[in-house]
Amino acid sequence: MKKEITVFVIMLISVVGFAQDKNKKMTFEVDGKCEMCKMRIEKAALDVSGVKYATWDVASHQLSLVMDERKTNSMKIKSAIAAVGHDTKELKATQEAYDAVHPCCKYREDNTDDSSTHKKHHR
Repeated sequence: MKKEITVFVIMLISVVGFAQDKNKKMTFEVDGKCEMCKMRIEKAALDVSGVKYATWDVASHQLSLVMDERKTNSMKIKSAIAAVGHDTKELKATQEAYDAVHPCCKYREDNTDDSSTHKKHHR
């Protein structure tokens, strides 16, 4: 009986180890409105240890990621994004973090794509 329990525990540990993906692909929505937001969101995601790739699409507001689940998880990434002033469905930026984004990036008031305007004003 003791041997069977030991074998079961070893099998369980190995299954849990394989459940974490080294190159997990994930997509979720992040609020923003322009190329400046894109740079800020992507940098925040890439600064999280374990995030290997991050790209945010201005039009769809979708952040696509490749991450190492052994080093991070989606809530750590969403927390980092909220810390720089951007909302996700699960986690909202504090008012202080939101107030720190550039005035023309205020997506809560107007969530339209202002990329062309921003490129002209901020180059």
